[in-house]
Amino acid sequence: MKEINVQQISDCVRDLCIEANCNLTEDLRRAICAGCQTEESPVGRSILGDLIENYTFAGERRLPICQDTGMAVVFCDLGQDCHITGGLLSDAVNDGVARGYTEGYLRKSVVRDPIRRGNTEDNTPAILHLRLVEGENLTITVAPKGFGSENMSQLKMFKPSVSRQEIEDWIVSVCDTAGANPCPPMVIGVGLGGDFELAAENAKRALLLPVDGHSADPYYAEMEQRILEKVNRLGIGPQGLGGTVTALSVRILPYPTHIAGLPCAVNVGCHVTRHASAVL
Repeated sequence: MKEINVQQISDCVRDLCIEANCNLTEDLRRAICAGCQTEESPVGRSILGDLIENYTFAGERRLPICQDTGMAVVFCDLGQDCHITGGLLSDAVNDGVARGYTEGYLRKSVVRDPIRRGNTEDNTPAILHLRLVEGENLTITVAPKGFGSENMSQLKMFKPSVSRQEIEDWIVSVCDTAGANPCPPMVIGVGLGGDFELAAENAKRALLLPVDGHSADPYYAEMEQRILEKVNRLGIGPQGLGGTVTALSVRILPYPTHIAGLPCAVNVGCHVTRHASAVL
């Protein structure tokens, strides 16, 4: 059985916080560059060019791509043959987030109480999602989530009699309502099925999928493409100033659900839909 000390986990999370905030994933870079070629609006093309210049500069200078360095969302896939030693996984994750945001000079945006507020001054606690998987490795993904986009996310509990068209139209309406708030072009994650909380979690997990990929199920791959085309016909455009590239990707994660319901969650990502991963 592999043993992983909590200090290794803390060090890894620290580095991933900084990496995710300073370097955009290659798939998203390619999508923004492709959007710059296909955008029909001159203003939109200029904005996309600015976004490319911004993420290039950030990566070269090791600076945050966006001033909102987000709330740290951490996904841990723990192999059942792996043993964590020296402390608690959750403590190690929060220690790594605190060090990453402090030592990386990242903006600390977390308040200790939702109503009474009060900054925690180290961007903790993180949001931790833990899954037990086969094997002996620990896979850690840090996905900082800014709230310009997070605030535009929605969840709807559909009746099972709903049509696919109605689901698609609702997802498009969420993006239309979002408008310029999530700093488009957007990345759209959809969780479909499960229950109330799993639909929301899967919508966020969908934002971790390659933006240039498609569902392995042709039914959902076609649905993703239709929704993307409809969103891009809204005319919101880059940064909400009009154009044909409002979204870069739509990814759907379906899950079995109860006969009496059909939950659907949309988690909106901005053009800086950040994440970085490592395997211990």
